[in-house]
Amino acid sequence: MLSRLRNILKPTAPQTPDPQAPRAELPPQTLDFTHEDARLAGWFEEGTGELLRGFAIQPEHQVIDVGCGDNTFIDFCARQGAEVTFVDILPDMVANAELRLKDSPARGIHGIVCDAGPLPLPDRHFDRVVCTEVIEHVDDPADFLHELVRIGKPGALFLLSVPDPASESVQKELAPPVHFEKPNHINFFTREAFDQLITNGGLIIENKSYNGFFWSIFWTFFWSCDQDLPPPLHPVLESWARTWELMLKTKDGPRIKHALDQVMPKSQVVIARKPYSSGSNQ
Repeated sequence: MLSRLRNILKPTAPQTPDPQAPRAELPPQTLDFTHEDARLAGWFEEGTGELLRGFAIQPEHQVIDVGCGDNTFIDFCARQGAEVTFVDILPDMVANAELRLKDSPARGIHGIVCDAGPLPLPDRHFDRVVCTEVIEHVDDPADFLHELVRIGKPGALFLLSVPDPASESVQKELAPPVHFEKPNHINFFTREAFDQLITNGGLIIENKSYNGFFWSIFWTFFWSCDQDLPPPLHPVLESWARTWELMLKTKDGPRIKHALDQVMPKSQVVIARKPYSSGSNQ
């Protein structure tokens, strides 16, 4: 179960409803409001085609999500008409993405099952490289990042995230030991160390942001609730989710969220660019 946690730590976009599908009431225990939480952090800007503010997806782009899990990043990119590739070590995750995207506006869809060591893909191929909440799991972060950089075109943008140390330090006190053993979180990145990893890999950091205070507290409570992944939520988790939902609807909700995201974010998120010219062969 713990190896699947990263898939629900990523922001998720609302799904476009099927007009032919029968209408049904949502169960009371859902986390649908987290779409609004993600939007307030700059994710899923449908109007501008930005997966995250500053990370635009255009129809002519080749986009890859390495470690896609069951998040909806690649779905967003497909809706922009890009050609999309998605990679995961779990065959079910790749199969599910293929099924979701088969009728999407994407110019092409390509699913790959592998552990990214190495990626069976050509050099300098992708305009956009997405890899979120994955690097903390890999044996050699520098080698893994080198492989991501290799497949990016000169000038490509990279969207990279790992858990923030503010949240991880709390989880280390509360989570079961297996959460910090392979294949789970075997790497701990201070903010400075994450930046250094990226720049040592040959990328230029263009923007860094912090988000996910809601999830930091959610997982702090989760370890005491003796449940599998939601739904349904334990009453403690349900209460926290609804409190946060109500808070976001207040006049100062977005400001409060932004302030708390800076203090105890779940994730540190970097947008970086591969230089147009380099002395390396990447």
